Amino acid sequence: MNDNSNLKNMQIKDDGYYTQTRPEMLKYIPDSAKKILDVGCGEGTFSKQLKEKNTREIWGIELDEKSAEIAKQKLDKVFVGDVNSLMDKLPDNYFDVIIFNDILEHLIDPYQILNKIKTKLTPEAIIVSSLPNVRYLLNLVNLIFKKQWKYEDSGILDKTHLRFFTEKSIIDMFDSLNYELVKIEGINSIESWKFKVFNFLTFGFFSDTKHLQFACVAKPKR
Repeated sequence: MNDNSNLKNMQIKDDGYYTQTRPEMLKYIPDSAKKILDVGCGEGTFSKQLKEKNTREIWGIELDEKSAEIAKQKLDKVFVGDVNSLMDKLPDNYFDVIIFNDILEHLIDPYQILNKIKTKLTPEAIIVSSLPNVRYLLNLVNLIFKKQWKYEDSGILDKTHLRFFTEKSIIDMFDSLNYELVKIEGINSIESWKFKVFNFLTFGFFSDTKHLQFACVAKPKR
């Protein structure tokens, strides 16, 4: 069974899903990176920003055919399909950065993909990813107090998510695959005095719950 057979329902996503600019993730892409692969590139909106910022060669992989056709007008090369089945079409030792913005949680086996894709990286290359935080405060409130675990069209409990992550499980995943996690930061976070008081009163135990997602930079250990 491959990821393609289980991600068909991603093709019924609202059009906005494929046009996200994700400006908060731009800072994690080094200016020195010249060859980039954007896995789950959507319509190429995020990667187009990278090309406009600096001269780069950017490839994309996108499952949704309509979005991939639009991305082809913006990026240097775009493959249509799931990353697992397209792995052999990617050149070895080629990319300075491989991006997984909100993609790993949609895969049947993200561990396998992260392990296999190492061969496509140059010696100093990095993996940049964003992953949803299942311990996000509003999600915990729904689970604990409302006794609700309801799948939705988007968000933490997106109905197309096959994997769920916490900060600790993200760290464990990269470590188990022999990656060095260079950076992990919470993004799209709750910033309010109420949360700060709550966090103080609980001795920081829930500090990770203010983050909707985690941005990660990892590289294979040499």
